[in-house]
Amino acid sequence: MLPTVLITALALSVCGVYGGKVLVFPIDGSAWVNMNIVIKELHSRGHNITVFRSSGSWYIKESSPHYNSITVDIPGGFDEEFLKMLISRILEIQANGESSWKRLEVEWEFIKLGPQMTQMEIDMLAKLLDDQKLMQSLRDARYDLVLADPFAPSGAVIAHYLNLPLVFNVRWTAHGEGHFAIAPTPLSYVPTPMFELTDKMNFLERVSNVFFFAFYEFQAQFLIRPLWDTFTNTYFGPDVDYFQLIQGADIWLMRVDFVFEYPRPTMPNVVYMGGFQCKPAKPLPQDLEDFVQSSGEHGVVIMSLGTLVSDLPRRVVEEMAAAFAQLPQKVIMRFTGEKPSTLGNNTLLVEWLPQNDLLGHSKTRAFVAHGGTNGVQEAIYHGVPILGVPLMFDQPDNLSRMRAKGVAKVMDVFSVNRDTFLQALQEVLHEPSYRENMQRLSRLHRDQPMQPLDRAMFWIEFVMRHKGAAHLRTESYKMPWYSYHSVDVILFLLAVLATFVASFVFGIKFLCTRICCKRKSKQE
Repeated sequence: MLPTVLITALALSVCGVYGGKVLVFPIDGSAWVNMNIVIKELHSRGHNITVFRSSGSWYIKESSPHYNSITVDIPGGFDEEFLKMLISRILEIQANGESSWKRLEVEWEFIKLGPQMTQMEIDMLAKLLDDQKLMQSLRDARYDLVLADPFAPSGAVIAHYLNLPLVFNVRWTAHGEGHFAIAPTPLSYVPTPMFELTDKMNFLERVSNVFFFAFYEFQAQFLIRPLWDTFTNTYFGPDVDYFQLIQGADIWLMRVDFVFEYPRPTMPNVVYMGGFQCKPAKPLPQDLEDFVQSSGEHGVVIMSLGTLVSDLPRRVVEEMAAAFAQLPQKVIMRFTGEKPSTLGNNTLLVEWLPQNDLLGHSKTRAFVAHGGTNGVQEAIYHGVPILGVPLMFDQPDNLSRMRAKGVAKVMDVFSVNRDTFLQALQEVLHEPSYRENMQRLSRLHRDQPMQPLDRAMFWIEFVMRHKGAAHLRTESYKMPWYSYHSVDVILFLLAVLATFVASFVFGIKFLCTRICCKRKSKQE
């Protein structure tokens, strides 16, 4: 027993790191929930955290026991009002548009908003870099690394400016899903996210996959990159490319794993921490526990569509409530707004619910969800099948992955009525394959040598100890595209081959001509 204790203590002393100083550039909104979990864990391990936030932040609080904050006073921007406007517009399109045009209309909205959001980010960065007093204070603070979400490039730009190692807490970058920025991506079996394709595509789906990929690349190269090129030329000169700053991060902490993600090529500096926010269920508040226990053998259904449910058309909410009323199960429904007139006695409305604890309760039978990554990961962790009603962003794609794995049924939320919704719920509740498949995913996800959050902490502290992780980072992103794809090599080899063939043909022709000339001269 004693040797084991000594070995453990020695391992901790070797792997530990002094109280480091971390500068954090998060993304506001739901992405902050993930970053805050990492921040709290770093703080619990003795690290000092400083978080950048804008004066319009609605999730990121200025005061916290876990971090210090630097607030940048920028009017407007990507704040709560802007996001609500965006959500309202997207929901309006999906509720009123013909199904065949919905996606095109939604994509057009993002095309229009992309440059606007990029310019907001650039304006904030310019204000930071022009504040010489602030920049000097950051240099004097001697941070050990920058921790950032690369959906916005601010963290990468500041890390370059301060010459600090960079760690990403990532699912998306400014150009799309994180893997696409640094890892080889064969489009024959790696689906472009957001378009609900799988890793088993027929010919037409592969054509679509290449088209979707080209569509995103076009936006990035012709709508977003020119704005960033102007910025980087002004502050760093023409040799600095903003996307190379993103690709040059030391460690990428990916908020997925291969229980959720399709198998694909990856890189040595990509660390998977899917489900890092999941944890064993805690006891419910007594009133909620009493309601759950009153369900008897039928159990309970949980519904949570995040904060977006209040923006759903009234008709949709009424139809869902009417379907719930016909179930023998009890239903706990997160909802803010006017109480639906069709609400049954078996349904409890709450403004907030302990989602993780409810999903982990033995009486929970199904989860009605909008498909956010956090909710899907928690459902996997606890082995609860899903009825998906995606609304926007990556939610349809997340749920399509769950459908492909046989653990979810997915519906168009704007076309549901009480009959179709009830039928779908009963299928998820009573078809055993949904629960069996989800419990298998749960076993796969939990069977790891190290908890995802502990793995993330190890690699963050690894970067602190070694001042980066350059030995894990490929330099291929600095190559021009024609070198990366060996176009120059292929053209050279084709030129050599063409020269050889031409020489061979010319030689044969020359010999044939000489032979013909000799025969002719002999005949004469």
